[in-house]
Amino acid sequence: MAVMSSAADGYKQAGVDLASADEALARVKELVAATYTPGVLRGLGAFGGLFELPEGLRRPVLVASTDGVGTKTVVAARQRAFRGIGRDLVDHCVNDILVQGARPLFFLDYVASSRLEPAVTAEVVAGVADACRANGMALLGGEMAEMPGVYVAGELDVVGTIVGVVERAAVVDGSAVREGDVLLGLASGGLQTNGFSLARHVLADHLDEPFEGGSVADALLAPHRSFLPAVTPLLEAGLVHGMAHITGGGLPGNLPRSLPEGLGAVVERGSWEVPAIFRLIAELGAVGEEEMARVFNLGIGFVLIVPPAAVARAEALCPEPLARLGRIERGAGVRFVATPDEGRGAAR
Repeated sequence: MAVMSSAADGYKQAGVDLASADEALARVKELVAATYTPGVLRGLGAFGGLFELPEGLRRPVLVASTDGVGTKTVVAARQRAFRGIGRDLVDHCVNDILVQGARPLFFLDYVASSRLEPAVTAEVVAGVADACRANGMALLGGEMAEMPGVYVAGELDVVGTIVGVVERAAVVDGSAVREGDVLLGLASGGLQTNGFSLARHVLADHLDEPFEGGSVADALLAPHRSFLPAVTPLLEAGLVHGMAHITGGGLPGNLPRSLPEGLGAVVERGSWEVPAIFRLIAELGAVGEEEMARVFNLGIGFVLIVPPAAVARAEALCPEPLARLGRIERGAGVRFVATPDEGRGAAR
């Protein structure tokens, strides 16, 4: 029986390269440290990150969420465009806790593959760090895992956990939503991070074709936006009764999560412009209108629910256009109707 020269060599023969892992870690240390905020007491290198809550909070409530970017990583790996999925990961998680009115404090990431490529890992973490800085939070730590036999060669998995904070009195839980409240929508960044299994199935043979100044692949890799800058002024003004991040499940699957029992939503078709990438998927894949609405966001990434009297002020405070999507009614779920005024347009 052959004798392995060292434990490291043995591990490498088993499919795990410790030297690559060390190189990947060395590449990301400075990126991570550049995101640290005053609350960070211990970060990368400790067994657990330490974070001190900001001063001045009376009854702080921590809000946490974990998510990934799904099979958008497959398109990113094909295009060797890894930095964007790091940003996508952070922005997705920021939006999830924003729904409760929370502002982000810190983030933890997880990057895994069958074999770590230090340059690829560094690009992903660089994207995570970019987005953490943009959203005003610390990248407190994370994990880089090399697991041959679990992950498909050449692919990677990217997951993140976010922790934010909100004052107990400022939690947005949908309980304030009332019949007649208005639905206001913020434009998505394309598919964002949902629906890629269907999109790739339909568009697999078209990824390199020209499309809207780039390629179909470029359109699929459009960034998942952070809605924190657009929503914060409305939260600070106390205008918001409820919110929904439109992810997998589209409007029908996400709006009801923010509504109290006994209330549903009426959404007016045609009240916003559906981006061309969704129309392409529907056409090439012969995907019906109902399925499209239940898989994709169709151009609406985030929904705010405000009382009718607050609509004009919300539109004035928001730094970007808001589409008037519909209203809250008695019932349950989401009901799509024709737009009464086709000439109103998709935004203020």
